[in-house]
Amino acid sequence: MNQMINDTQKASMKLDNSSHPSRPAPEELVPSRYAVRIGEIDVLVISDGVLPLPTAMLGHNAEPAARAAWLGDMFLPQDAFDWALNVVVVRSGGQTILIDAGLGLDPDLNLPRAGQLMKRLEAAGIDLGSVTDVVLTHMHMDHVGGLLVDGVKEQLNPDLRIHVAAAEVKFWESPDFSHVSMPTGFPDALRAAAKRFAKEYRSHLRLFEDEYEVAPGVVVSRTGGHTPGHSVVRVASGNDRLMFAGDAVFAVGFDHPDWFNGFEHDPEEAARVRVRLLRELAATGELLVATHMPFPSVGHVAVDGDAFRWVPVFWDY
Repeated sequence: MNQMINDTQKASMKLDNSSHPSRPAPEELVPSRYAVRIGEIDVLVISDGVLPLPTAMLGHNAEPAARAAWLGDMFLPQDAFDWALNVVVVRSGGQTILIDAGLGLDPDLNLPRAGQLMKRLEAAGIDLGSVTDVVLTHMHMDHVGGLLVDGVKEQLNPDLRIHVAAAEVKFWESPDFSHVSMPTGFPDALRAAAKRFAKEYRSHLRLFEDEYEVAPGVVVSRTGGHTPGHSVVRVASGNDRLMFAGDAVFAVGFDHPDWFNGFEHDPEEAARVRVRLLRELAATGELLVATHMPFPSVGHVAVDGDAFRWVPVFWDY
C-alpha cells in the first residue's frame, strides 16, 4: 500500500511539473499572494520572500532553555529559521495603497530569497504607476528597500504620496542602536538604506504626527516602540476590520509578549505596545496581518491565560 501511495505521489508531482502544450508551467509552486475582502475594501497580502535570521533574535532577553523549548514546541530549528516578509496592497476609494515595500536588494547581506516584491506585484497585475500612496510602518531596510531597487522610482507615479510618521524620519537622522541585538552587518545596512531612502524620496514624503486617514477606512497610527515612529495600519469597512501591525507582533509574541526582538530599538516600550495591540485585537476579533508572521499571516488573536493565542484563518479559495 505504501509503495502504491509513493508511486501515485511521484506520478502526480511529475504531472504537475511537466510542460503541457495547452498551458504554461507555473512560475511558482508556492502561492505568494492572498486576497481578503474587508467590507468594500480590497486587501492583498503579498510575500516579499523570506529572511533567514538567528533564532536568538526572537527573544534576546529570554533564557536560552526557554527559547529552545519554544522552538521545539513549534517544530522549528534551534539555530536559524526563515522569517516571512509580508507586504499589503489596499484598494479603497479609488486609491491603490502599498503598505511597506519589502527588502529590495542588498548584495552585501546575501539574501537571495528576499526582495521578491516587484516581480510579485507584476504577477498580481499591479502596475507600479497605479500606486497612489505608500504607507511605511517604519524605515527599516526590509520595509523601504523595494523602493530603492534600480529602475523602480522611474516607474512610480510622479505624484506618489509616501506616508510615514514624522518621528520616524527624525529618528533616522541620528539613529540609536544601543538597545538592539542584530547580526553583524545589519546596523550599517539599516542606516544606509534609511539615509538613502530619505534622500531619494524626500519630495514624496507626507509626514504625520500620531494618526492619518490615508483613504476612506484606511488609517495609519503611530505606536512607537519598535522604532520611535513605528506605525500600524487599520482597515475598516462595514462590520469588517483588519490591522496590519508591521513589526509590533512576531510569531513568538503571542506566547511570550515580553520577549525582546533583536530589531527593537526600544524593546521595553515595544513589549508594552505589543501587549496593548494584542489585547485590542483579542477584544475586537478583527483580523491581524504582520510583516514577519508566516505567510499569509491572516488570523485572529485570542487571550490565553496571561498570554495570547494565534488563530490562523482557514484559507478561502
